[in-house]
Amino acid sequence: MNRNIFVTVVAVFSIGFCIAGCGEDKLGANEGAPPATKVESVQDRNLFTVDHPDRFPLTKAVAHEAASELRATGTVTPDISRTVPVISIATGRVIEIKARLGDVVKKGQTLLLVQSSDIAGAYSDYQKAVADEKLSQTQLERAKLLYDKGVISLNDFQVAEDTDAKAKVDVKTSAEKLRVLGSANLDQPSGTVEVRAPISGVITDQQVTNAAGVAGLGSPNPFTISDLTSVWILCDVYENDLSAVHPGEKADIRLNAYPDKTFTGTISNIGPILDPNIRTSKVRIEVPNPGLMRPGMFVTATFHGRKKETKAAVPATAILHLQDRDWVYIPAGDKTLRRVEVKGGDMLPGNMQEILSGVSVGQDVVSNALEFQNTVQQ
Repeated sequence: MNRNIFVTVVAVFSIGFCIAGCGEDKLGANEGAPPATKVESVQDRNLFTVDHPDRFPLTKAVAHEAASELRATGTVTPDISRTVPVISIATGRVIEIKARLGDVVKKGQTLLLVQSSDIAGAYSDYQKAVADEKLSQTQLERAKLLYDKGVISLNDFQVAEDTDAKAKVDVKTSAEKLRVLGSANLDQPSGTVEVRAPISGVITDQQVTNAAGVAGLGSPNPFTISDLTSVWILCDVYENDLSAVHPGEKADIRLNAYPDKTFTGTISNIGPILDPNIRTSKVRIEVPNPGLMRPGMFVTATFHGRKKETKAAVPATAILHLQDRDWVYIPAGDKTLRRVEVKGGDMLPGNMQEILSGVSVGQDVVSNALEFQNTVQQ
């Protein structure tokens, strides 16, 4: 029994010496290599413990002076003063539509054809006016001849002159009615009315279909044409920020569809009425349209204040873009680094980037956030 215990003890010590020897051989093989960096995550998911923090150089956030900025979201809308409804004076039935919603049209271009009986009535009035004018002209010539011979009085001659003048007015009026209805040929008017574009632009609304009825004035307009060479940007600005917006000042416009392009507009109006629900006012910006802006697009407008503000700036490599957010790593003491969310601003010369919030001037940050992030993931 005692012998068995002795044998067991000896075996345990032998195994221990073997393991120690193997460890020493392994250590000797890796002698001279730098120890591996070990990063441990503690309970706080944004706090990291680093064995060798000296491997991740720090840099200080420097001061950067810039004008105060205010950003607001908005949408592209047509300029109301450049939006014209297309109307049809004649009533009737649509027999052909030559343009569609979204088409670019020129002034005078035919948009649709309407079969109307109004032309027949207007032409009848015109022909009657022409006949009456001929009769009045003949009567005036006869009255003048008789008046010269002293057969009729001056009053009778003046009555004939008045009748002839009124007949001429009726001819002009009935002819103009035909032209307004869309008949260009007064001798052989057609029962089909051509509705033409009053201006050049884009059809932004269509309220007519094939074989539909057109009720003339007072009915829904068949088309609406907007000149989109200049558009409006309507933004919602909060009540507390209205002091930073002034009519006549410039604003930078960025389309969500083209974030790499910047357009410049002029503030033309600040709404006098405040929305009581969200406490915002409508700010209107007029922007020349190079052809990329379409009504309904979302934009971001940047208003530049008149006062200079001091903001922090760090190397662009110190900012980590993760999950649609911007982060930096700052030392938290005792070999720990904390990940802090920041709001990045504009890019600056020298591969620097502005920090709007999250980091103050003079604060240390890790100069290469991506390198540290890759170490954490390992």
